[in-house]
Amino acid sequence: MTVLEDRIVMADQSELTLDMMFELLERMPVPEGIKAEIVQGAIYMSPQRQTHWEIILDIVEQLRARYPRKRIASDVRIDFPGRLNGFASDVAAFKEDSVKDGNGRWRYQDVEFVAEVISKDTAGNDYGPKLDAYAVAGVPVYVIADPYTGECHLHTRPRDGKYRTALTFDFGDEIDLTGTLVGITLGTDEFPREQKKGGATAAP
Repeated sequence: MTVLEDRIVMADQSELTLDMMFELLERMPVPEGIKAEIVQGAIYMSPQRQTHWEIILDIVEQLRARYPRKRIASDVRIDFPGRLNGFASDVAAFKEDSVKDGNGRWRYQDVEFVAEVISKDTAGNDYGPKLDAYAVAGVPVYVIADPYTGECHLHTRPRDGKYRTALTFDFGDEIDLTGTLVGITLGTDEFPREQKKGGATAAP
């Protein structure tokens, strides 16, 4: 994912709202298959890579053991705490009694699980501002899957705006979430690694 002209300055950002920014995005000629989201007032866009999609699909398929289809979302706008944070999380799962807001959007207060699959150019968002926003929002489980390093990072026990537990797993390990609200064991043995040009596996 690459930031569009680093930061798009369309107006004095103190006057912009997320709705205004997303309305501007809708008017832009964004090609099919491009994900767009807003992180701390910056607009990021990226095409979805095959590796990225396979990991997302694998996670969604496993979540279906616990969550009905209507309580799982991918690349759907959810507004999170912080200044101008309209994320399109790779995977989000919602609690049983979730209720959408007046605009028909999911509320961050109802998110029980989030996963982000690393894209090379915006890894800093998933490891930085998004990590902070999910912790402030009290998202119980946040998983980062990094196909460049072949690792998953599990963040749990949010309190006072920080995750109190952080664990790292190699692709191929099982991630035990049975002690969390998610209540499943997440297998990673079929998560593909990202490939370098020429077919070699990307180095960490």
